[in-house]
This record gives sequence, structure tokens and C-alpha cells, in this order.
Amino acid sequence: MLSRKRATWLLVVPVAIIVLACTAVFARWFIVAGPSGGYNAVQRFIRYGSTTIDDFKHYPSRHLSASVSPYRFLELPGGWHVPEVVEVKADGPRNLEDLLSTSVTIAFLIIKDDTIRFERYYNGHTATSLSQYFSVSKSFTSALIGAAIDDGIISSVDQSVVDFVPELKGHGFDHVTIRHLLTMTSGIDYVEDDNPFGLHVPFNYTSDIERMMLNFHMHVEPGTEWQYKSGDTALLSLMLSRALVPRTITAYAQQRIWAPLGMEQSGVWSLDRDDGLEKAWCCLAGTARDLAKLGRLYLMRGEWEGKRILSADWIEHSVRSGAIDNAIWPPNFRAAGFWSYGYSWWLLSEDEGDYLAQGKDGQFLYVNPTRRTIIVRLGRSTGNLRLSQWVSVFRYLSSQTT
Repeated sequence: MLSRKRATWLLVVPVAIIVLACTAVFARWFIVAGPSGGYNAVQRFIRYGSTTIDDFKHYPSRHLSASVSPYRFLELPGGWHVPEVVEVKADGPRNLEDLLSTSVTIAFLIIKDDTIRFERYYNGHTATSLSQYFSVSKSFTSALIGAAIDDGIISSVDQSVVDFVPELKGHGFDHVTIRHLLTMTSGIDYVEDDNPFGLHVPFNYTSDIERMMLNFHMHVEPGTEWQYKSGDTALLSLMLSRALVPRTITAYAQQRIWAPLGMEQSGVWSLDRDDGLEKAWCCLAGTARDLAKLGRLYLMRGEWEGKRILSADWIEHSVRSGAIDNAIWPPNFRAAGFWSYGYSWWLLSEDEGDYLAQGKDGQFLYVNPTRRTIIVRLGRSTGNLRLSQWVSVFRYLSSQTT
């Protein structure tokens, strides 16, 4: 039987280690995010914990208004026009309803030829419920960059980032272009992982994103290496916000994307602080149906009901031609089933031309131009399916939906 003294030490030592580790982590956050940004990062982490699809309810934000002339997809009477059983990579046939209900899915939507062929909601979610899109927001941000180029606000994807953020000149950013940021080939020293001593974790909680970005440095020469990193999209948002002054990114999104596409519900774009910068890499929230409209815009090559929203060239370079030449790919990139990476879109097949926007915890927008199909899946996690398995489900359904 343990003595009382020994039992006390067995309890105190682990607690002390945890306290010391947390102190070291939080001290690091104060260093990388500054006194104010670090304080708020610690406070938010303690209060809200790990990031979730409900984060838009907690953070400062700007709102996007529902369209006064909403666009609504057609609906077919008489039930759903999809197979009951789907093929899942390395797992064989699965009942679709069982797969969705057991995988922490909250919304699943299949649209073919502008008609809803399947729509299901789970766990209290509905067609009007908002949820955070996480990194699918990057594809919205990419569309805004395309709009800004069309509008002459930005000259081209080859314009230097330091034209808008001159503070980075002394950090080796002179040759970093908008194209590098869109394609994740900037070469900056941002590592996307869950290491609390790195940049990515406090980046999600800080109230001073700009301060952290102005301390970015180069890791490798731009254009030579592909590495997925939210810091690239964040830099795009800083650059875009400066180019748009006095308008905000949210106001521009309302004018160029949200209203023209006839969004049925309001949206929420989280900020780092009150009247601050949009968290463009992660934190746009909306519904499944309204997310599908971004897919339709790209499927229609930038046109919407006879009106040009984005140039056809922008769509081509974003999701079809491939934007990266001679970059070094991580070993697991093509092994995971990707062909290339466009302007903040994952390119799946050069032959079929399908592509994907994806976010943390299994937020997916899948577009297959060959099959004229759009699939949206939102969830609280990826469930028991890997990314490649979800892609196999999307591809099977796009080929079998009538």
C-alpha cells in the first residue's frame, strides 16, 4: 500500500510537469504573438479549447447578408436519385445512409445539373444552419483574388506581395508573388501542424494576426517547394485588405460573390479582433446549399445566370491547368490521390478534371465538371473515413447519380 507521502508526490509531480509545460507554451505564444495577441490567444484557448465548426459563434466577426434575390437549386419530387450502396476505397460497399449517420456528418448534399438529387442533415443540423467551413474558406478567398484582378485592384497573380506589404521587404519576400501564396509555394517558414511551440496553433487564437505575419521569414526560395500552410492564405488576406481600403474583405465578398450568387442565408466571417482582419484561411461560416453555389460558379466557368462573375481564364488556372511548375512535392501528396494543387483548390484527376476544397474535420466541396455534379459534406470530424475514402465516395456518387 502506498504511503500518503508517496501518493502525494505521484499526484504532484505530473501536475507540476503539466503546469510547467503549459507555462512554456503560453510564454512562447506571448513571444510570437506579442503581449496583447498572446494574452488573447491564451485566454481564447483556455475558454474555447480546440477549434470547432462552432467557432464563428465565439469570435469577433463581420456578417454577410442573404441575397434579396436568392438562387435556389431545383428539387426533384419522388425521393432521392442516388444509389443506396456506395463503394468506399479499401472498404468495399457501404450503405450510404449508414455511412453518413455514423461518420459525424452534419450535412450531405448532391447536386447534378442544377438539381438537388440528395440532401440529408444530422445531429440537429438543418438546411439553414451555419457551420464554419474551415480551410474551404481558402477557396472563397481565392475567388476574391480573382475578382480583384478582374476589377483591376490587383494587376495579376505575378504581382509581388511586398507591393502591398512593404514591411516584408527586409525578410526576403521581394520575389514572393500572389501566385506563390495561392499555390502554397511561397517558401515561408510557416509549418502547419499541432506543435504548440510553432506558429500555427497560436495563429488560430491570436487577436493580432498582422503582427505575426510581419514576423514571417523565408525558409526556401519561392516556387521551389510545395507545402500546405495557412500562413500563405493569411498573407493573401492582409494583402487584399490593404488593396481594398476603405472596403473590408467581407464587404467586397458581399458585393462580388455573396449577393451575385444569390446566397439564401447570411454568412459570418470571423476576425482576429473587433474591427480587425478576416481569418481568411479558416473562418467563413455558412450553409451547405450556399457553399454548393461556389462550386456551381466554378463548374459554370465563372458565369452565373448569364452574368460574368469571374473570368474563364481564372477558373481555368485555378482548377484545371495546374498552377505549379517544377515544385518539389511532399512524398505523400500524390500517394493521397491528388494530381496537383491549383489556386487554393486540390486537383484530383487530370483526365476527369474533378477538384476539391477541403477543411478541417471533413468539410468538403467536391466539383466534377465531367459529371456536372457538386457534392458538399460538412461534419464534426471525418468520422472513420480517411480523406482518400471520402474522395472515393464522392467519385462513385458523381458517376452513379441519375
